[in-house]
Amino acid sequence: MEAPDAERICAEIPASTILSVAEKHFVTDTAAFRQANERAQLTTDPLLRRYEYNPLRTTPLVKGYGQGLLAPVSQLVAAKASPLGIYYTGVARFGSAFAEDLGDLFEAYVGRQLGLLPEAAVLPEIVYGANRSLSVDWIVVTEELVLLVEVKSVRPTAHLRLATERRVKELQRMLGRAYEQIDNTAALIASGRKEFAEVPTDRPVLGLIVTMEPFHIVNAPLQRPLLPATTVPVTVCSVGELEDMVTITDAPVGRVLLERAADARRSTYALREALSGHDHARNPVLDAGWSSYPWSRGAAGQVPSESAGTAR
Repeated sequence: MEAPDAERICAEIPASTILSVAEKHFVTDTAAFRQANERAQLTTDPLLRRYEYNPLRTTPLVKGYGQGLLAPVSQLVAAKASPLGIYYTGVARFGSAFAEDLGDLFEAYVGRQLGLLPEAAVLPEIVYGANRSLSVDWIVVTEELVLLVEVKSVRPTAHLRLATERRVKELQRMLGRAYEQIDNTAALIASGRKEFAEVPTDRPVLGLIVTMEPFHIVNAPLQRPLLPATTVPVTVCSVGELEDMVTITDAPVGRVLLERAADARRSTYALREALSGHDHARNPVLDAGWSSYPWSRGAAGQVPSESAGTAR
């Protein structure tokens, strides 16, 4: 904290605060690490250990090995301070309440991203019926299609990464309701229900489930039958893919999605495959997020070219 390079950081965040937070959230010792490591093991198969939880993700710095702190896997220090690291820190401290609040914010964030689509109407969830039921989180209307967007602030668990016997139930638990919500909303629109009068019925309907982290191969033929059947095509994508999708400039996004859905093979790939090869503008929501940091601008006062990835 006394090095010249740290002066700019400490001007914004006092060194005492940085050290206090590091000691509380980043540091462990050998005995505590061993206990956490034993609790984390879900399988006794050593070949699968690499896919299990590594306690160094929670406490990437280890004390007790001489002066200073040891970082056995140095890149995990930055990962601890990333949005994913903050998420698990928040859940550990505040439980499900933190996850629920974050879910509400994530839903609103997805709406901001969808609002970047040119010449598209973005409608929030619609309340209908005597029981005040809710539609999907967002309904996007373009000239080409109606896109039903359901937002899930979930991340693949260890059982999905390990492909254990619980993986099917885990997948259904996290994403099953989203498929059902999209199919139900599509049926309500098609029936001409009065609450959905703003949504046209003269164009194709597609579904999009947006998650915080990628669910790899979730759209593949071996995975799709494990989830609820729907009357409209549904794609699962990460928010990173959505952030790229809304910046396409050389073709209407609706047309890109329809062409992908019509291709029996490409529709089973990750959404990112359909986005490659297109021209993209910068994402102003990501740029605004990056620019909110006091250290975001260089000496010339310019936003760095890598700002989008950093903000994400």
